Amino acid sequence: MFLMPSRYEPCGLNQLYSLKYGTIPIVRETGGLADTIENCNPSKNTGTGFVFKNYDSKELLNTIKFAVEVYKNKPVWAGLMRRGMEKDFSWRNSAAKYLELYDKAIKKKRSA
Repeated sequence: MFLMPSRYEPCGLNQLYSLKYGTIPIVRETGGLADTIENCNPSKNTGTGFVFKNYDSKELLNTIKFAVEVYKNKPVWAGLMRRGMEKDFSWRNSAAKYLELYDKAIKKKRSA
């Protein structure tokens, strides 16, 4: 697990490095951390890490405790690791999304 309880984080790369190498991030929901880490839901087998909302030590501790409980379920933890490692934050992927957005904007402008 990688703990990153930032008060603010405009972008952040360390959580991305963690995902790439199978280390599960625990982050506060702010800036780029909120944009890149999906909160774990073990019953739905979703998420890439653990996210807490408020800049509060009790909430942080509860999130860590929850992460430790999920860790005990090895199949769920392995899925969490796999989902994080499969994420594509490359420039190739980002550029493709920008191109899609620009194409939509051009088509909308032409139809107006």
